[in-house]
Amino acid sequence: SPPPPLRRLSLYDAACQIAQEIAEKTQERNRCQRNGESSAKLNVIIRSSLQNLREKIDQLKDLLLRAVSTHQITQLEGDRRQNLVDDLLTRQKQLQASYKNEGTEPDVIRSSLMTGGVKRGITNPWLLEESEETRGLGFDDLRQQQQRIIEEQDAGLDALSSIISRQKQMGQEIGNELDEQN
Repeated sequence: SPPPPLRRLSLYDAACQIAQEIAEKTQERNRCQRNGESSAKLNVIIRSSLQNLREKIDQLKDLLLRAVSTHQITQLEGDRRQNLVDDLLTRQKQLQASYKNEGTEPDVIRSSLMTGGVKRGITNPWLLEESEETRGLGFDDLRQQQQRIIEEQDAGLDALSSIISRQKQMGQEIGNELDEQN
């Protein structure tokens, strides 16, 4: 089995992905209900995913408790991770409430999931208003967009690095010229 940090990270990513899929399936179910289509299959998938998410959160809590109690991580890191787990737990409760709402007032549910909420001066990333670029995108689309942004940032950093290298070289040449002049 992988070391705890890697296991925890993949567990956290998996939990975030499940939460995203539940939100998408709930929206799809609500659309079906508004159009008078059957949503029984989606309800089964959502219920199963909610249970899976709850189990992943419980596993994350256990891993975190062990890591803190055996001093594998600092108290500060423990607090940071606890905030992430708390945010996931809040998200899970909101998704559960949204699921139980059976599709009534989906826009109200969606906005309540996506807005408001500041805790200890840190904005909860789950509760930020969704931007125009990401609205309507699925999990894979978001991941591809994120990868594209990272590649653009890497290219920008490479360009910045070459500029800084050139300036360093110019500075050294100016220094050499000053030494010769002196």
